[in-house]
Amino acid sequence: MIEYAVCQKRVCYFLRCTVMTLAVCLAESNLAFGQWLGTQTGCYADSIVANPNRPTVANPADITQYGVLEVEYGWDRFWTEEDSRRKSVGGLVKFGMLCDVELRWGTTSFLSLTGASGTHQSFGDNWLGPQIRVHRQTKRVPTLAFSYAVKIPSASTAAGLGTGRVDHQLTFLAGKDLMHFHLDFNASQFLIGRPNASGFDRNQQLNLAFSHFIYRSLQFTGEFYGQTELNQTSPAFASTLWALTHTVFPRLVIDGGFESGLTSGAPRLHVFVGATYSIANLYPVRPRTRSGNPAN
Repeated sequence: MIEYAVCQKRVCYFLRCTVMTLAVCLAESNLAFGQWLGTQTGCYADSIVANPNRPTVANPADITQYGVLEVEYGWDRFWTEEDSRRKSVGGLVKFGMLCDVELRWGTTSFLSLTGASGTHQSFGDNWLGPQIRVHRQTKRVPTLAFSYAVKIPSASTAAGLGTGRVDHQLTFLAGKDLMHFHLDFNASQFLIGRPNASGFDRNQQLNLAFSHFIYRSLQFTGEFYGQTELNQTSPAFASTLWALTHTVFPRLVIDGGFESGLTSGAPRLHVFVGATYSIANLYPVRPRTRSGNPAN
């Protein structure tokens, strides 16, 4: 009985210590969460403004506004040198989770490929990942960011619309306003899963996009980009893209244009049209306090 009583006391002591430890950890976590919220309260913008990644291949270094859910959607048609034709409808969902962190989900809802073997249709692959802004634009230094995306292989392999393998993309991004132009530079490293073997093929992509307002809300956009050789069936290429964008209102931007390959291996012709729309701010906006009268 004495040993049982001693054991019971030890168990009770252990439980009390455990409860106290959990209480301290909970208090610390609440304090940390409160401090984290404090660092985010200055992120709300006065109004919602769209941040289009379309229509260029390059993405802007600046991210979607804090708490804002934004969607991009578009239609594309490609003609290649082998006289095959590809049509797709897809988009990008973006969410400004933190001041400098954006969550991204790229998806292809419809994909059609017409070639010598006929026409094959399916939905395409999905890409998921974050973009992290590490520096905001100053007078001398551009906006700087990094992004990572992983491909979830959902396109049909039987129809030749996908590889069925996981791919990875790591990108460095920079953006700068310079002499009434906005410049976006991307440098990407790809790890492409081999369809019929283990491991990855690797290649790089460089992008330089520029834009300039030509009349009120009408903007001209151009881009030069290229990729290094991936493997024997995917050679290096260079291409160029030209487009017009129109800001219907701050939360809605529409675009349209074309791409023309500069070298073999690039799309012979690519035409597209699409839109970017900021849906809403999903975070509760704190009411602003009036200056002057403390009672307010």
